[in-house]
Amino acid sequence: MAHPTRFAAQYEAGDTWLAECSDAPLAVHTAWDQETLAPIASGAHWLVAESSLTRGWPAASRIRNSPHGPVLADPDANRMHWLIAPNAAEELADVRHLTVHPEGWLLLCPPTGWQVEGRFWLWRPDGTGHLNDPALIAAAFGPGTYRTEAEALA
Repeated sequence: MAHPTRFAAQYEAGDTWLAECSDAPLAVHTAWDQETLAPIASGAHWLVAESSLTRGWPAASRIRNSPHGPVLADPDANRMHWLIAPNAAEELADVRHLTVHPEGWLLLCPPTGWQVEGRFWLWRPDGTGHLNDPALIAAAFGPGTYRTEAEALA
């Protein structure tokens, strides 16, 4: 059985990496200390590919045994947020049920170790900066056609 301090170290590494992806890491940690979501802008470190939870959960199930990066789940809003490399947007442009948000889009993040306001990390950031492979995500969602942000989120 895994030792609790090992989990704490993993969560701390993920939290540190996630906070350092922000322009204001201290503000991120302060939000988490207050048990609120921390807004972290996409851009230099990652972009966000968003899907509905109802479409994303089966896709995640298809790749659960493959190397994958962080995925944030928001059951209350029926959303999943896949962290991808900043240069991966084009590879996902034609995936029907995904919307890749532009640089500067705010993702409201809980810490890696617990749920806040219903949001939780299905797959936590591990502190290494490893992100989701867009080819793997595209294959998990299957072929599709380009859709506008409004259509993809419907």
